[in-house]
Amino acid sequence: MTTSRVTSNASSSWVDRREFVVGAGAAGIASGAVLAKACAQMASAPDYSLRIAPLRLELAPGKVIDTFGYNGTVPGPLIRVREGRQVSIDIRNDTDIDDIIHWHGLKVPAASDGAMEEGSPMVERGGTQRYTFAVQPAGTRWYHSHDVAGTDLTRSLYAGLYGFLIVEPPNDPGRYDQEVLLAGHHWEPRWVSMQDIRQGPPPDNGLEVLYASASFNDRMLGHGEPVRVREGQRVLFRLLNASATQNMTLVLAGHRMTVVALDGNPVPSRQSVEAVFLAPAERADVVVEMNRPGVWIFGGIRDEDRRMGLGTVVEYANARGEPQWAAPANSAWDYTIFGDQRPVPAPDERIELLFEKVPGGRGGYNRWTLNGQSWPNTRQLIATEPGRRYRLAMTNKSGDNHPVHLHRHTFEVTKVGDKATAGVMKDTVNMTRFSTVEIDFVADDPGPSLLHCHHQDHQDEGFMGVVTYLG
Repeated sequence: MTTSRVTSNASSSWVDRREFVVGAGAAGIASGAVLAKACAQMASAPDYSLRIAPLRLELAPGKVIDTFGYNGTVPGPLIRVREGRQVSIDIRNDTDIDDIIHWHGLKVPAASDGAMEEGSPMVERGGTQRYTFAVQPAGTRWYHSHDVAGTDLTRSLYAGLYGFLIVEPPNDPGRYDQEVLLAGHHWEPRWVSMQDIRQGPPPDNGLEVLYASASFNDRMLGHGEPVRVREGQRVLFRLLNASATQNMTLVLAGHRMTVVALDGNPVPSRQSVEAVFLAPAERADVVVEMNRPGVWIFGGIRDEDRRMGLGTVVEYANARGEPQWAAPANSAWDYTIFGDQRPVPAPDERIELLFEKVPGGRGGYNRWTLNGQSWPNTRQLIATEPGRRYRLAMTNKSGDNHPVHLHRHTFEVTKVGDKATAGVMKDTVNMTRFSTVEIDFVADDPGPSLLHCHHQDHQDEGFMGVVTYLG
């Protein structure tokens, strides 16, 4: 999905339609009765409509994936809306199971958040559900299925059920010349016993998921149209890891990227990097100065990822030749370099969270615990009071990565390992194997809020709990 700054939203808003009808009536095009009827119809129409349905997706010639998507595309249609605006979205479910859509990174009421664990209604098979909410905060958000996949690797985030949701600030200076939206995803998943494939995993480890192909948006690397740029441009790339379980480190060969936002939130300290790491659900907004004419690969740092298709071609105007790849000298990733040393307010309460794996054994499924308990015994994991600041001191006591996501809130990363930081605001933070991370959030959005690992398999295997509000 590639758009420029002048691209407008394909879906017209209720306000746009109202202004058109009123203007037509004032010009005498419609009678009063017709105008009243038209206004009533427009008032009841949604701002956006999403249809969940089966989809045959051609990633490359001869590579066709049977999956599910929104409105027949992967990613689903871009939703772009001004911050604070009230929107209504109709979801039509034309599949054989109930499903649900989560508005990831938005501060919305629990009933509209799109998580059944918080009380959001499912969209019944063959049915339609309308969600209405005010869109906030500004930034690169996204929407995706929040259904349980379990052992079915064709459902939820294993499928093509995701799309960008861009919330524009009231005054957007647009300090770039072109905007490019890239969602990475892995396809053709299968359950495997990792201990049968390589050394390292313990013999009692349960099944995990591997993939046969990958893509940026709807095409594998080397197929589809390139991203076309001109020398001297400043290009904003909005990057999303929409994979169900796989991390990705992304590189635009021959170029550096300036990170301006993480998870849609501006960072205090913009940094120029050679590689961007994204765990599942994470986003990064990066600006690239297009100053090295040629044809380049923008893709996964691992040779295996690019062979699977994770990438695209960036082509300068008038450039020809085979796409070039160059591995970066430094691919290290550290959240703290994007923060600053401002004083962090002392929390009203510090809460310890310990994440552990209960191995499922060869051919079985693992189970995950939070302070010794798995879902659904974690329905009241944390109790909060409105207005208070909480520090979650999280310890990952496993050899797996965990992108931990808190619904309906934005949190501040305050410590990674032994490195303190401030000002890095996120909704998902990756915990590397055997690591510690501390995050602070203010209980400012009453209602149940889900906390979970964004690996689809970990979530389905018990790695989630609910933050509740007292009173």
